Amino acid sequence: MSSALTSLLLVISLVAFAAVIYALFLIGSRASVRWQGWLRYGVFLGPALLLLLVGLIYPALRTIWMSFMDKRSQNFIGFDNYIWAFTIPEIQIVLRNTILWVVFVPIVSTLIGLAIAYMTDRMKSAAVVKSLIFMPMAISFVGASVIWGFIYNFEPNENRVEIGLLNAILRGIGVEPRNFLLEPPWNTFFLIAVLVWIQTGFAMVILSAAMKNVPDEVVEAAMLDGASNWSRFIRVTLPMIRGTVVVVLTTITIGTLKVFDIVRTMTGGNFQTNVIANEMYAQSFRQLNYGQGSALAVILFVGVIPIIWYNVRQLRLERTER
Repeated sequence: MSSALTSLLLVISLVAFAAVIYALFLIGSRASVRWQGWLRYGVFLGPALLLLLVGLIYPALRTIWMSFMDKRSQNFIGFDNYIWAFTIPEIQIVLRNTILWVVFVPIVSTLIGLAIAYMTDRMKSAAVVKSLIFMPMAISFVGASVIWGFIYNFEPNENRVEIGLLNAILRGIGVEPRNFLLEPPWNTFFLIAVLVWIQTGFAMVILSAAMKNVPDEVVEAAMLDGASNWSRFIRVTLPMIRGTVVVVLTTITIGTLKVFDIVRTMTGGNFQTNVIANEMYAQSFRQLNYGQGSALAVILFVGVIPIIWYNVRQLRLERTER
């Protein structure tokens, strides 16, 4: 398509958009007060609902339907794709790895973020410390994977300079270097460390803000009762920010279920490090097996539902208590 034709289509689109907006305002100015209210709903909610229908609801329903079809989405095969997902050893490893990610990343990230938030709560230079810890959040998953790829780098030739940080440390203390990304199942935990490094800053910032909302009177009363720092944290601070902790855990869990970039960049899903999102991509776009790829997408979607439900339930309980 030539640049002149592209420019012409762009101008036509802008003119059409302006004409539609003008027509809506013209109709609204001449309509009754009752119809003006409905028109406002249509103008502001209509495009959003249309985009939601086209970009989310329709693809979700189509994915569910394709999960019951064969490789080329031509014949209905029932639950065969789901049976495949839960019986094939390779996919069982994928499911196991995904569970490991979902268990360890939210818990470890939240615990470290909570510890840092509490320790820096009354620190004078807390802003500097928090900025450094939050900095990985500004890095893309691919960028973080490249950084950690250098940290885990393995140089088999002893005569060459070791650029991998961990192996350089091992050689410095007289220990044989290792290829951290080739040894299952530990390589999965080395990949998990990357996401923990990224998400810890998020957990720290949210929990730190929640801690600042804890009334000073309650903390001072606990101090007058002779409670130690640990007791004040466990019995006062933590119960009062429990809702925020739940939100942080569920938010990180949902993001972890969709992890793709780190695995794709660092190992490509090889050496038993694959996860559902990466396998879904491989099945759908590399092997062109749309049925099995859609089944994995549905499994991922079903895994997110109870987490969201629990999060909504906790928020409602919190509002009821208030």
